[in-house]
Amino acid sequence: MGKKNDRFIKTYSQGVVGVIEIWVDKETGVNYIYRSGGYGGGITVLLDKDGKPVISDIVKEDK
Repeated sequence: MGKKNDRFIKTYSQGVVGVIEIWVDKETGVNYIYRSGGYGGGITVLLDKDGKPVISDIVKEDK
């Protein structure tokens, strides 16, 4: 994690046993929410109140 060419960046994290994280696709700006607990976990697109994907402004990094 942390290489310049990684496509996703973690923008939010909370919890230790039950973890919730928000990841942003640096190419599209689409936000994903990841939840893990115990032996399981899952990821899905983060939606706004209208059911549309949350899209962040994309910050281009020097390659």
